[in-house]
Amino acid sequence: MATAMLRALRSVDLGLADVAGAEAFFTATWGLAVAARAGDSVYLRGSGSDHHLLALHPGAESEIRMVTLRAASADALARIAADVVPAGGELLAGRHAVDEPGGGEAVTIRDPQGRILRVIWGDATWKDAPDAGRLQAHANRDRPIRLAHAVLNSHDVAALLPFYDRLLGMKLSDRTRIMAFLRIPVQPVGDHHSLAFADADNDCLNHIAFVMPDLDAVMRGGGRMRDAGYVIEWGPGRHGPGNNSFNYFIGPSGFVIEYTADVAQIGDDYPVGTPESWKWPPDRVDHWGISAPPSGRLKEAQRRIRFASDLVRLPVSGANPGR
Repeated sequence: MATAMLRALRSVDLGLADVAGAEAFFTATWGLAVAARAGDSVYLRGSGSDHHLLALHPGAESEIRMVTLRAASADALARIAADVVPAGGELLAGRHAVDEPGGGEAVTIRDPQGRILRVIWGDATWKDAPDAGRLQAHANRDRPIRLAHAVLNSHDVAALLPFYDRLLGMKLSDRTRIMAFLRIPVQPVGDHHSLAFADADNDCLNHIAFVMPDLDAVMRGGGRMRDAGYVIEWGPGRHGPGNNSFNYFIGPSGFVIEYTADVAQIGDDYPVGTPESWKWPPDRVDHWGISAPPSGRLKEAQRRIRFASDLVRLPVSGANPGR
């Protein structure tokens, strides 16, 4: 059995012009909490143990700065740093101490199509934090727990998949006509996918999904978003691959975000699906058959947010916990 390289998807760093407005939305409406601040950046957590799920950084335009994955071990960092160039990627930063809230050690790499990824080990968690019990007790009050997945557009999915398999050990769970779903092979079972790549003519961010406690929380979240003036752009529904329920929205600064629950837990015995495995009857786009297709606004938003071209070094002096 191959040595595990990854354990989970941890967080996503975003650049945007209005950090304060995004913080207000993600805390008051979406259900996250401030984990820490560093300079003008804000780090937002869910009700689970991850130090933060989103990092919001000031920028001239909306962009995705990086995706952070948690390593399976400290040794995995060295292996990834050594193997990224032969695998077709670029090493942006070798193993180093992470100088931002959450800490840990990391390597930062760029995949063959320009996406910046950070693989982290030993970062802080909230398992033993003073408010961990309180937050868990409130988890069923419709707070996101953790990230479910990030879906990224790709102009050539087939060319990209070997990099994520050979370097990071991610495995294909399902391949549909328009998307490839990659899982982190956690034993005995883990999420159906932590990353997915959508066939597109661009390499932009498709969406970021947040795990909710249950289906009711997904639905109540949809109601809360509508009350706040945000239209449900796709949903409610239940996906085919992954079997997860969903509601999609366009959040602040144009980022597409999803509430989801009931993500399928699968192991190595899962039969990898093909496009022939996932065909809907006419006029259906999900298991339930009640959801309209994604809105035109959603599709357009999924073409706008590009990855940063350079690794941005952010000032972190004066980092303070946000509890």
